Amino acid sequence: MIASVAAGLLGLLCLSIPVGIVLFILGFGIDAFFSPFPLIRGLGNLVWSSSNSATLIAIPFFVLLGEILVRSGLAARTYTALDRWVSWLPGGLVHANIATATMFSATSGSSVATAATVATVAMPQAEKLGYDQKLFSGAIAAGGTLGIMIPPSINLIVYGFLTQTSIPQLFVAGLVPGVLLALSFVLVVGIICSIRPDLGGERRVFPFGQMMRALGDLLPIILLFTLIIGSIYKGWATPTEAASVGVGGAIAIAAMFGGINARMVSDALIGTVKITAMIMLVVIGASFLNFTLSAAGMGQELRDFLEGLGFSPLMTILVIIAMYVILGFFIETLSLMVVTIPIVVPLVVKLGYDPIWFGILMIVLIEMALITPPVGLNLYVVQGARKSGKMSDVMLGTIPFVIAMSLMIVALVAFPEIALYLPQALE
Repeated sequence: MIASVAAGLLGLLCLSIPVGIVLFILGFGIDAFFSPFPLIRGLGNLVWSSSNSATLIAIPFFVLLGEILVRSGLAARTYTALDRWVSWLPGGLVHANIATATMFSATSGSSVATAATVATVAMPQAEKLGYDQKLFSGAIAAGGTLGIMIPPSINLIVYGFLTQTSIPQLFVAGLVPGVLLALSFVLVVGIICSIRPDLGGERRVFPFGQMMRALGDLLPIILLFTLIIGSIYKGWATPTEAASVGVGGAIAIAAMFGGINARMVSDALIGTVKITAMIMLVVIGASFLNFTLSAAGMGQELRDFLEGLGFSPLMTILVIIAMYVILGFFIETLSLMVVTIPIVVPLVVKLGYDPIWFGILMIVLIEMALITPPVGLNLYVVQGARKSGKMSDVMLGTIPFVIAMSLMIVALVAFPEIALYLPQALE
């Protein structure tokens, strides 16, 4: 049955059918051929129960927060400010791509939104200043993946919702791995451009006065991050409430910089509705698919297969990692998470692993899937912003960053404290 479902999923995705619809179609098919009961009768109740959660309300708020930052021009100001501070490093403006993605990740909660934002403001600079298109584009695509690791993260909210794991603890757990990944990206660029200076363009040093004045443009993002995350960990607000507070803060800051007008607000709201509808269609479709898979016995079948291998807990984790790497080539990341979490996480917990640690490990695997072809969403986002050149340039440019992510996976498996130290210290 596992092979049949996998083949059906890949076949439908190859037909360019929207992912959420694919999940529903597979659920109907499994219900018809494998399930002994007509589960379709409970579809209405299932759709309602899978979407009727206060936790999920945080998603549209964080999406709206990112939309406001992009459309009000705050993201472009942040990029210009970071250019003043990091362009002296080997690689020049490439580091500004990574630094901007890191800071924007601390407020947007979305990988695709982060990649789209940085690509929009950065790509015009690549040709003007003579940067290598591969490395420049690859850094934007890879930096964008930090949006689902550094809190607040929409994917961590979904993981916490599906596993009944503390979302504040997941947010804390993602801080150190997220920062380490960002630093590893900077290190990778620095090494490459030290060996091949021609790939990094001109290294620019700005007067100290300009650098200090640029800090004023970084304060809005820092204040928003402090407002959102601080309110959660102080116990003043739940993640959902903190998201709404963040939206209010973003509107106030955008108004201070003159970025608020009727057209901007309208575009931000429409963009939020579109992105939220896409996310919720995937969540609801995956919930229905999981329900039919459980009724047909596939979840138990997969668990029996993994347990029947007779491997040690560590070897089983390595098999699960390999499974996610392979599936990540072909399946959209959010749907990959939602479909597999109810099956895999109970097994991981049974093996004695911490669900918070596994959540962070899964996010790194999902990040890798975002920049590996043929379905890596960030690749298409960056290529769309380029508006010229070959798609293969972006794919080749992400290879060094995929290697850095692979090393992070190894580090998390070898040293779980990377993810667990902060949550345990703050308990």
